[in-house]
Amino acid sequence: MKSFFSLVYLLLVLAFFSHITWAVKGNSLCKQTGMGEIRPHSVTITEFGAVGDGVTLNTKAFQNAIFYLNSFADKGGAKLFVPAGRWLTGSFDLISHLTLWLDKDAIILGSMNSDDWPVVDPLPSYGRGRELPGGRHRSLIYGRNLTDVIITGDNGTIDGQGSVWWNWFRSKTLNYTRPHLVELMNSTGVVISNLTFLNSPFWTIHPVYCSHVIVQDVTILAPLDSPNTDGIDPDSSDDVCIEDCYISTGDDLISIKSGWDEYGISFARPSRNIIIRRLTGHNQNGSGIAIGSEMSGGVSEVYAENIYFFNSSTGIILKTARGRGGYVRNIYISNVTLVGVDTAIFFNSNFSQHPDEFYDPNSLPVIERITFKDVIGDNIKVAGLLKGIEGDSFRHICLLNITLDVTTKSPWNCSNIQGYSSLVSPEICEPLKESIYPKHYSDCYLLPNHLRSSARHLAKETFPDIRS
Repeated sequence: MKSFFSLVYLLLVLAFFSHITWAVKGNSLCKQTGMGEIRPHSVTITEFGAVGDGVTLNTKAFQNAIFYLNSFADKGGAKLFVPAGRWLTGSFDLISHLTLWLDKDAIILGSMNSDDWPVVDPLPSYGRGRELPGGRHRSLIYGRNLTDVIITGDNGTIDGQGSVWWNWFRSKTLNYTRPHLVELMNSTGVVISNLTFLNSPFWTIHPVYCSHVIVQDVTILAPLDSPNTDGIDPDSSDDVCIEDCYISTGDDLISIKSGWDEYGISFARPSRNIIIRRLTGHNQNGSGIAIGSEMSGGVSEVYAENIYFFNSSTGIILKTARGRGGYVRNIYISNVTLVGVDTAIFFNSNFSQHPDEFYDPNSLPVIERITFKDVIGDNIKVAGLLKGIEGDSFRHICLLNITLDVTTKSPWNCSNIQGYSSLVSPEICEPLKESIYPKHYSDCYLLPNHLRSSARHLAKETFPDIRS
């Protein structure tokens, strides 16, 4: 009889898996707006004296073209076309209601002279440059306080030529924090699509304090040993969709951030409602998807599905520390395939770099309601290192239908963590052994109420005399 009840339990759990729906599937966040529109005004960069020989510096040409197109911002917007060629430039600003379009054989090259990347103020949610106190070099393609900006093309290329910056970083000869390849601040209605991004000096695509951002069909590449060349870093931004991307870099493929220690807490701009799907890639020193470690403004409502990482250091990581404050809650990650990954799931609470001595060491992060579902892995060294902070347990961590082929004898290492699991192999660590079914659906993020109703209905059909 016991085995019969076990079988029914298993059927209930599998029925639960088969009925679960991704709450944001088909979400309008990922529907491009404006891509099909034809801008009524269009110019080519060569009309402003640009030369695509890879040697001539074209910063003024880009600046002048965009200054000219600004007069059409209230007349339906404008398009700047970059034809085939190698277009060397320093940093330039975008404007609202602009499409920057690259031909398939167009390559925008970042200047290798640091003077062509002006120094700007640090972000208020960081209080200083991320690498060094003081300011930071402005990104190659930059914009702030913009609306309706599209950076796209026929799979053209934007190459930061970052090797010179990586060498300066390694030799500790930089005076300011390295620049990103693309950074948009305080902007809304941003689309970045159908392009290849190469060799960013620092993080590659950095939307910060932005809303309604779409990054689709992009390839991001940098050498696996290049320092801190993150792929896409939504930072204190909301309503972000990242999909159909291939990323291979020297650090995190995607890293969700929201400010650093006391500055992030004070600025109080969270990252929330972020969709990641159909992401493929690998790295050597980072992770596939990271949250933090700068998460002091809070991170919530993150949905990731259909993920494939291979030959990488870490699959999914949450990075935080004492003094960070903030929160990470309501995270749902499903349909993940890992091959040749050192650590599948990592909660690291010891990222203890701080901007200055004024942070509050008693400011502890709140980590809760994180669900991993349908994860498979082959040639995995460690299934999970799940380490909370003493006196600040991470709670309601849920693992469902996880199957990992692990090569070490100690697949799980858990401490200061609380949660539930079902159908996990190899056997989960003690703090997560309590079953999700039947008591803890509501403790696990994105297990809708109708699933509990469905399970009860199925149970009553199987056992008519069962009490609710």
